[in-house]
Amino acid sequence: MPEALKGHFETRAGEHAGVLGVFLCQASRLPELITELIKIKPKEPLPFSLIIDTGLGGVPKAISIVESRNELLALKMVEMPAPSDVDEVWLERVSEFVPEDVVRVVEPRRGVGWLDGVRKVIEHGSWPKIRCGGLSRENFPSVDEVADFLSVVSSFSGAAFKATNSLHRAVRHVDAESGFEHHGFLNLLVASARCLSGGNVRDALASTDGEALASEAAELSDEAAKAVRAVFASYASATFDEPIADLKGLGLL
Repeated sequence: MPEALKGHFETRAGEHAGVLGVFLCQASRLPELITELIKIKPKEPLPFSLIIDTGLGGVPKAISIVESRNELLALKMVEMPAPSDVDEVWLERVSEFVPEDVVRVVEPRRGVGWLDGVRKVIEHGSWPKIRCGGLSRENFPSVDEVADFLSVVSSFSGAAFKATNSLHRAVRHVDAESGFEHHGFLNLLVASARCLSGGNVRDALASTDGEALASEAAELSDEAAKAVRAVFASYASATFDEPIADLKGLGLL
């Protein structure tokens, strides 16, 4: 926790602070986070996302703890995995537990009925989350699965999504250590743009041509760029330096 916070605050004070989103912290580690922030004494409350790893029943207590420390913490987002059936009653309880001004992010599990779960999440006013990787090959959705997910999200007016896991590089590539093919966050961005404009989404997701993807992203009008970022609203990365280096290398930063 001390290392994570040190890195986060250093980045917030650096030249690429505008690229950085919120700090992520599991509910089970809230006491640890608060203890370290008391030592740091930040000038402003830390904008952060609360990752619920204690079950839905633990949400009210976790949010109560956060609200009691509003001089240290500014809750911007609450994220949690959905039950396998993405139950409507469960989604209603999520809406009840999380304050209206906080973004709710719910991750339906890929599998049978997955896209129905994505639709239900959006219909209940939450952002669906797509997990793009992990420790095993099964954690990596196919190009078709990601394209189907984007199609569902873009079919709802005003809907947004968050992506997570194994997205620290801009462009699709094969990881040298694991041999797994990773999705790129730039691929997702261009695919989201094509989804809105009626272009070939699958080709954008499958592309390994960083220069072509960067050129397409750079050519988006301001209006189109804002529309894309309204849909592809957030993504989580385990590192900050790698995305920045890739964006610089592609001339996008």
